[in-house]
Amino acid sequence: MTITQTMTRRQLLQITSILTGASLVGCGGGGPEDSASPTPTPAPTPGPVALWRMPDESEPHQRTWMAFGASEVVWGATLLPEVQRNLALIARTISKYEPVTMLVRESEVATAQALLTGSSVELVTAPLDDLWMRDTGATFVLNKNNTSQKAGIKLNFNGWGNKQAFSQDANVAAFITQQASASLLTTTLVLEGGCIEVDGTGTAIITESCVLNDNRNPSISKADFEAKLKPLLGLEKIIWLPGIKGKDITDGHTDFYARFARPGVVLAGYDSDNASYDHAVTKSHLDILRSATDAQGRVLEVIALQAPTKYRKTFESKSFAAGYIGFYVCNGAVIAQEFGDTEADATTKDALQRAYPGRIIEQLNVDGIAAGGGSIHCSTQQEPKP
Repeated sequence: MTITQTMTRRQLLQITSILTGASLVGCGGGGPEDSASPTPTPAPTPGPVALWRMPDESEPHQRTWMAFGASEVVWGATLLPEVQRNLALIARTISKYEPVTMLVRESEVATAQALLTGSSVELVTAPLDDLWMRDTGATFVLNKNNTSQKAGIKLNFNGWGNKQAFSQDANVAAFITQQASASLLTTTLVLEGGCIEVDGTGTAIITESCVLNDNRNPSISKADFEAKLKPLLGLEKIIWLPGIKGKDITDGHTDFYARFARPGVVLAGYDSDNASYDHAVTKSHLDILRSATDAQGRVLEVIALQAPTKYRKTFESKSFAAGYIGFYVCNGAVIAQEFGDTEADATTKDALQRAYPGRIIEQLNVDGIAAGGGSIHCSTQQEPKP
């Protein structure tokens, strides 16, 4: 393990209320509101912006970025140690397949070191508000005509619509872009990495509830949003899912609902519980995806991953994020969650193995992070290999 010293850098309630029964679903946690907001600036473009392409997650990685950012203020004293153990478990597991760099507050280096003993995880000190690297970290893209040129996009993270403190996390995207020796691209759009799912060949899936939301992009039209995002990510077509606003801190992130396994193949979540608001949402999403075509005109093959019907109660919360779509694809492996539902866990592992032939499927118990409404995917961000 190496340590680098460097410069400072799912619900509508505080996550500290988890232990009283109010929790969240999606890539996010609660915390004190921060009225500060990052100031978006026009995108500097090293070469025509239309030349950029966001690779699919299954393409080769340079590394995975994570953040050892959970705090007692946000997570509470009881849950915090489990969340930290979960983060370390994810990092150690991914590090068997590719390099992992984890940001950590200077005051918590010793804690992180102890949990990562024996691993190759690199620690880099930086100020943090929370752990959700998928949303706060840079979204990396490659130049289509010169793949040695890499850029990180700063998506103007604003605490999921000013629902949580973010003054430190607003700087993470630019910071890791600098650490990666990549160019920085900015945009006037406000969104998070968890809103975006791409196939690497011109198609994206995005939930309207996140990005066409006045708490991120007031009064923006779908056409204007597409015109700004498509050139940054190399997109030709966006498949829009409705998502759902106001039920979790993310307003229904895409990466809780649908993921590309490869071009033309999508894994989508399904909640079979009629009493759950996500039952109707996931059913609608499946219908849309099954009738959709990608940028190449292919009808999508849709693989439904049904949510577990039971899970361990150790860190149970009212909105425990029990779903299988929040897996992470790294070099040679898929890192997924298991919830103690023997049948559903096994069915999901089989489905992932078929969707990702040749990769090892690792299933982890990260119930602490799930209690905070998140997933493995929410805590990670890939840096593609040029």
